[in-house]
Amino acid sequence: MFSAAQAARFLDEAHRARARYQNLPEAIAPGNFDEAYAAQDALCALWEPRLGPIAGRKIAVTTKVMQELMGIDHPCGGMIFASRIHASPARIAKADFVNVRIECELAVRLGRDLPKGPAPYTRESVRAAVSEIMAAFELIEDRNADYKTSKALSLIADNAWNGGIVLGAPKAPPAGSDLNGIPGRLLSNGQEKAIGKTDDPMGALAWVAQPRRRPRPAHDSRHGGDHRQRPRHRRHRGRRAPRLHARRRRRDVDDGSLMPEDAGDTTP
Repeated sequence: MFSAAQAARFLDEAHRARARYQNLPEAIAPGNFDEAYAAQDALCALWEPRLGPIAGRKIAVTTKVMQELMGIDHPCGGMIFASRIHASPARIAKADFVNVRIECELAVRLGRDLPKGPAPYTRESVRAAVSEIMAAFELIEDRNADYKTSKALSLIADNAWNGGIVLGAPKAPPAGSDLNGIPGRLLSNGQEKAIGKTDDPMGALAWVAQPRRRPRPAHDSRHGGDHRQRPRHRRHRGRRAPRLHARRRRRDVDDGSLMPEDAGDTTP
């Protein structure tokens, strides 16, 4: 019988030992998504006394390339701890991680709780609750994982590799905008390294906000996957900042300051 507590202890010990990432051993690995998220819950419970309360949510594995590598056709989710939310400019030490990478993101903060009900959240229903948007970097702690052999269920159990987030200055979202297509630039030492645009952030928020995460049937045309999230609507109070996928561009990190540009400078 699967034990979420046993899987969580294995992952916690691996992080404490700064061990290279490996999929959970078959004897203790989750066999389905419910078990994977149960292991994630158990891991977060072990980490909360050290890292503080959960203050946001993330969505992961949103691109077709990563989903094909993981053998799934839907995103995955994870939690962001309060002590790992950094305000820009932030100085991040590589020594604090086994192997840290960054992803360029759009973060949002909700101004009110999302209403509970039987109907799934939509882009429109979650957009009405967004009070602030922020350019952001997600800190990915992949612990030198071999992406080609990494399994989705083990990644989920390992909190989807979230190592924190760096938030730019909050701005009010443009009235009437679905926040799609906001342009952004990645600069390093003043040199432009990459450009991109936000890609369906309200679809990502609707996915993250669902009460439970379960893959939905292939004929269902709603965005992403229907891994319905465990019922923790209290995490979405206005003071919290759920992190959302924009266009991802994964980069290695050198010691130094991380400064997400102001999302308000690129109003669509």
